[in-house]
Amino acid sequence: MLFETGSLTRQIEYFFFFHLIIQHSKMLSIFNSIPTHMDYKGQKLAEQIFQGIILVSAVIGFAYGLIIEQFGWTVYIVLGGFAVSCLLTLPPWPMYRQNPLSWQPALPETTGETQQKPQENLKKKKHK
Repeated sequence: MLFETGSLTRQIEYFFFFHLIIQHSKMLSIFNSIPTHMDYKGQKLAEQIFQGIILVSAVIGFAYGLIIEQFGWTVYIVLGGFAVSCLLTLPPWPMYRQNPLSWQPALPETTGETQQKPQENLKKKKHK
């Protein structure tokens, strides 16, 4: 029964399938170690940098394109500024994570009594 037709190939397929799952979980653990957050001040800074680079590249591109009378160069310069701004602002660089939020500690749950919310204490009004 062990060596039926297709049994060995099925076992090999299972082996490779589980090997693939294990490798996938190792890759996910690598990705989970990368920080992916920005604080609010970091988001504001990233937005200001993004807008500044786009504005400067648009002005430079417009001026250069006007001087040489080639609109294509204007587009290339603006696209280059967009690429640079994306490189500087999309990844969560450490400069965007310098002001972390300090969260309040979690309140312990009370057992036995259920606390009612203030909204639940009010009488519900029926609309006519």
